[in-house]
Amino acid sequence: MDFNEIIESIPVKPYFRDEQADIVIYCADCRDVLKFIPDKSIDLLLTDPSYGINMDSELHKNNGLHGYKDYGDTNWDIKPSRGTFAEIFRVSQNQIIWGGNYFIDYLYPTMGWLVWDKGQRDFTLADGELAWTSFQNALRIYTVPRSIALRDGKQHPTQKSQEIMNFSVLYADRNSNNKIDLIIDPFLGSGTTAYCAKKLGRKCIGIEIEEKYCSIAKQRLSQSVMRL
Repeated sequence: MDFNEIIESIPVKPYFRDEQADIVIYCADCRDVLKFIPDKSIDLLLTDPSYGINMDSELHKNNGLHGYKDYGDTNWDIKPSRGTFAEIFRVSQNQIIWGGNYFIDYLYPTMGWLVWDKGQRDFTLADGELAWTSFQNALRIYTVPRSIALRDGKQHPTQKSQEIMNFSVLYADRNSNNKIDLIIDPFLGSGTTAYCAKKLGRKCIGIEIEEKYCSIAKQRLSQSVMRL
């Protein structure tokens, strides 16, 4: 089943669609979209779900302190359910899940972890971040200093660096048994996965429950000049 056939099978109205690049965004609970997607029809799941560690409250509480920014939200950091994870695995052939260390109870052992080295030590936040992958290949580390990541223009509390998401897609390219043509991100946030997919010439289905982040993602994808 190709991209257009999958989109036609989903009765939820897209929030945004770039027909030239085959990118679509749904403003919805991902469970209301995933249930219409056929089994294993997506080449790669690439996502960064909320971890359920109350980071929304911490950012709000520490507004203006230690470099924290208050994004005005206090209820977004809710851990997806085991059932939601079952659905994202059902629709995808390969998976890369940032923050995988928070979902060990949902995942199985694998060799292919990714590490984002933030190039700075003894900072208030973590020195790096981890991604679980379904690939049984060597662990890889990629360094993107915080100063470079912030040049992307951070518009979501946990927005991933464009370079990191680009690195993730290329890692999947090298290690997948199938061509990585169609990517899905059911927790799209401000749209970095879709942005990088477009830059790399891949199709992408993005799902985000908050309309304000869908609007940001739409704006980023509509830019005439894109960079990584």
